[in-house]
Amino acid sequence: MGSFSIWHWLIVLVVVMILFGGRGKISSLMGDFAQGIKAFKKGMSEDEKTAEAAKSEPVKTIDTAASTPKTETERRAEGVRS
Repeated sequence: MGSFSIWHWLIVLVVVMILFGGRGKISSLMGDFAQGIKAFKKGMSEDEKTAEAAKSEPVKTIDTAASTPKTETERRAEGVRS
């Protein structure tokens, strides 16, 4: 269990060459990862902007109580409650 044999070092060398050798595979993977994070953040900020725009629009309501006259029963019910 002392030191590694030549085969262990060759396997480590091959793994290092695969990961770090040839056209910067790790850097291209990290670049793709960074682009994914940027796209996610952009999507989240767009969702927040649309939610804020929806909140800023006034809510339209129709006041039906003012437009219809109250019946005798409705007036009596209001008198009892108050």
